Amino acid sequence: MDSAPAVRLRVVTREIESVDEMLVFADPHDPTVWSRRGDVLVARGTAAAFVAPESDTGPDAVAAWWRRTISSAEIDDPVQLPGSGLVAFGALPFDPHRLGTADPSTPRLHFAVPQVIVGRRGSRSWVTAITADGRTPSADLPETTGFGPHWSATTGPGALTPDGYQRIVRAGVEAIRGGEIEKVVLARDLAGTVPADADLRRLVRALASAYPDTWAFAVDGLIGASPETLVTVSKGTVTARVLAGTIARGADADADTAASLALATSTKDLDEHGYAVRSVLDALRPSTSSLVAGEQPFMLKLPNVWHLATDVEGELAGDASALDLVAALHPTAAVAGTPTPAALDAIRRLEPFNRGRYAGPVGWIDANGDGEWAIALRCAQFRPRDRPADDAPIPFTAYAGAGIVGASDPESEMLETRVKFRPIIDALA
Repeated sequence: MDSAPAVRLRVVTREIESVDEMLVFADPHDPTVWSRRGDVLVARGTAAAFVAPESDTGPDAVAAWWRRTISSAEIDDPVQLPGSGLVAFGALPFDPHRLGTADPSTPRLHFAVPQVIVGRRGSRSWVTAITADGRTPSADLPETTGFGPHWSATTGPGALTPDGYQRIVRAGVEAIRGGEIEKVVLARDLAGTVPADADLRRLVRALASAYPDTWAFAVDGLIGASPETLVTVSKGTVTARVLAGTIARGADADADTAASLALATSTKDLDEHGYAVRSVLDALRPSTSSLVAGEQPFMLKLPNVWHLATDVEGELAGDASALDLVAALHPTAAVAGTPTPAALDAIRRLEPFNRGRYAGPVGWIDANGDGEWAIALRCAQFRPRDRPADDAPIPFTAYAGAGIVGASDPESEMLETRVKFRPIIDALA
């Protein structure tokens, strides 16, 4: 049982004139943002939050709290667009069962209803106000805050050096060849700091501008641009995008074509991709009907990499919410491995750090159970904003991983993580 009682929320959404620059409504030092292809949600404040017990919980307990919260909420939402009305934002841990032994500074599960949300979808914009004290909300635009000065981060090795990463990849390959697992996803980390007064909205804007086809997000200090949809639920339709198999873009047109062809015909990468697709289909089938996936992966082109990708689509068969599907899906083979329990055991044994929220679910859900959830990739976790009064630099940790199968080469996998670090490291610079 979770320890967080539901609260009685009052919610008012009103359509407003078109808003161009959305990030001016976000907190410069603790932004909450969800953005893709010009559709944006920006939020401030906290009206209600799920409080996880000491033994942290996963999406199931959050989903139960959310059902109780929406059942007692009063919602006035004539806009009726994805992201309008009552919405909560979440950033969930990759491995909630590991948090009991984690460093107390490791970020825990975050799931909260903001006080104000400013949204834009297509040509329409709106503002939502939410109260928990019985007052009727006033759906006025929040004050704007101009962008602070440009800044740059300092970045260095984390707990796992490139040589150390190759060592754990070799150990992972040995576990696969020994029959312990079929695939395992292993990550490495980079550590750094940003100035104490850094306006983190600049990082969000840089990621959203450079990678518009990804989910650019900022939730409780977790900031990134993920290319991988964990699950989207909209009016009974369920979609997901599976990514597994990666190669760096070529330096010119001929090299880029060769890179794409090499990935499309790589037995190692196709095997890795197949594990990931099967894990998503197996997880979604109990909650869906007419579930379909592409017979062959397609090539997804991003500014820095090619990915093997498969889109999955189905119809909800019952009353499951986006959070229920998050609970069923996470962790997928794309971020953990196959079989999942054995792969998680290998990750706990081989990685010398706790991933926290890296590769966990991040996204939002509304009162209808619809929502958009990505896997927290190409991201960095910034320390919570209760920093000391001496204005010390703010530390962060960035992560990148690679899927390991029996044919994996340790140096190639390390180079793949270097390519995957590029979006967040370039934006931090």
